[in-house]
Amino acid sequence: MHKIFLDIETQNTFAMAGSNDPVDLDMSIMCTYDTKTKEYDSFGLDTLSQLWPRLEATDIIVTFNGDHFDLPILNKYYNGDLTKFRHIDLLKEVQKVIGRRVGLDNIAQATLGIGKTGNGLEAITWWKNGEVDKIIEYCKGDVKVTKDVYEYAMKEKKLFYTDGNEKRVIPIETQDWEKNKESEGMLTYSLPF
Repeated sequence: MHKIFLDIETQNTFAMAGSNDPVDLDMSIMCTYDTKTKEYDSFGLDTLSQLWPRLEATDIIVTFNGDHFDLPILNKYYNGDLTKFRHIDLLKEVQKVIGRRVGLDNIAQATLGIGKTGNGLEAITWWKNGEVDKIIEYCKGDVKVTKDVYEYAMKEKKLFYTDGNEKRVIPIETQDWEKNKESEGMLTYSLPF
């Protein structure tokens, strides 16, 4: 099954945008891992046109908090509607089980013993300083962590997180994640009909 893992960094914060709506944020860099090519890639606003055919050809897009952050931001640059694509948001899956949001770093540390290499606020500072290579490295790291968490969940049917000093288990139902859905992924959403 062809999957693309993705993560977006922004040029600004919600406070800078004067809004809590992700659509009001501006993308700086987006990184992906493509299971077909087995490669990590990065995209800026000037190269997003190279991304659309890849997303349109994939079976599943995988994110962490993509429903509420990455896809709404990315969708404002896309001629179609990314919400029509088959998508697995790992944060949404965790929230279904434990009833609250838990950060990717917390889950990765508790599940894999590895964490993120920075945070989104640092990426905004790097953007302002013109340090795009640092953003790309950090963003690709987040994509790798998301991919590793996804693969662990698929194999073990659980993830972990820390709540205070306690490590807690999150049972994850993954049986439908990679189930073939013949009707999905067949349309090219950026082309007019």
